Amino acid sequence: MKVLVIGGGAREHALCRSLSLDPDVTALYCAPGNAGIADVAELREVDALDGDAVARLAGELGAGLVVVGPEAPLVAGVADAVRAAGIPVFGPSGEAAQLEGSKAFAKGVMAAAGVPTARSYVCTTAEEIDAALDAFGPPYVVKDDGLAAGKGVVVTEDLTAAREHALACDRVVIEEYLDGPEVSLFAITDGVTVLPLQPAQDFKRALDGDEGPNTGGMGAYSPLPWADPKLVEEVMATVLQPTVDELRHRGTPFSGLLYAGLAITSRGVRVIEFNARFGDPETQVVLARLRTPLGSVLLNAANGTLHAEPPLNWREDAAVTVVVASHNYPGTPRTGDPIEGLDEVEAQDGPEAYVLHAGTRQEGGSILSAGGRVLSITATGSDLAEARERAYKAVGRIKLAGSQHRTDIAAKAAEGRWPAPTAPTGTEPEG
Repeated sequence: MKVLVIGGGAREHALCRSLSLDPDVTALYCAPGNAGIADVAELREVDALDGDAVARLAGELGAGLVVVGPEAPLVAGVADAVRAAGIPVFGPSGEAAQLEGSKAFAKGVMAAAGVPTARSYVCTTAEEIDAALDAFGPPYVVKDDGLAAGKGVVVTEDLTAAREHALACDRVVIEEYLDGPEVSLFAITDGVTVLPLQPAQDFKRALDGDEGPNTGGMGAYSPLPWADPKLVEEVMATVLQPTVDELRHRGTPFSGLLYAGLAITSRGVRVIEFNARFGDPETQVVLARLRTPLGSVLLNAANGTLHAEPPLNWREDAAVTVVVASHNYPGTPRTGDPIEGLDEVEAQDGPEAYVLHAGTRQEGGSILSAGGRVLSITATGSDLAEARERAYKAVGRIKLAGSQHRTDIAAKAAEGRWPAPTAPTGTEPEG
């Protein structure tokens, strides 16, 4: 099977790494990819938002499966164009991807399916905004209805800031604040069968102790030793399967990766948001623990034959990933700085620890930073403490001028304490 992956971040590097280890994958391509992905896949150029161009490239390569990584191409309907060309594609239709592309749409689906989530109002006027903010009170949770490149959600105690953000949106969802830690749970689905993966937790804030601005994610870990052993079973029954069933009944079946961002509140599990693709950085740790070859699972989802897939096989190991970000991230990150120490990690820490590239490019014989989140240093171990130790040991070998990373990823969970973070963000910014 020849596989084409669309995207160029650490999520796509994690996907390409797993696919490269699948013996059934005979050729692997990524467009546009990055400097690290080039080690495991052949890179190609394509406009990821142009469905016809993606379908044309897949046809030229003889791809038997296309995997669309980022959310923007999915919402733009890229998967529809690939399907129309008769090529199996892992990723929902543009209409089904509105589950991520429109928070109001997602709230409507959840209401119809009986999925537990925060109470909310959809507002389009100043009067509606003021009434909703007054109804819920602080902390205020204000969400731009559409994709907003990581700037769509504000969680604040400041009424003025909440109102200003709401007024800047064409349509906005204002909802009650959900207490409790966040959990990410992915599920692969063909629109009928739902196959859950293992839960993970990520860290959105830039600084230790969940201080600083919101980011695209500064690290993640899996498994969650503190979580209820029946968490996945409960979320399958109350969230994932009902959502997939509701979309199918509407005539817009969801085929691909359904990502449920959850809050474990004092009143039970509640959905913060849905995403229509693998999350970053959680993908890095979830796939590090997956023993089942990835290609056949994604192909069965694309072909509507997921019911034939045997139960997934998971490693007992724990996994931790730590994001190394550019100077001034998540503001205006500095790029173009050389990255050193990559060969040293591979030589001294592999295979238990390895580097997944996010924002990198190759120039001559050098690897340079090319984005806000630059690298995801991922490690496995017999438990979270060992995985964490290996990850940070590898992080210490990386040299990138002005770079930053959190030092407390998975620390509380590794020590058996109640985990951070506890403040829901309501979205997962990219970049």
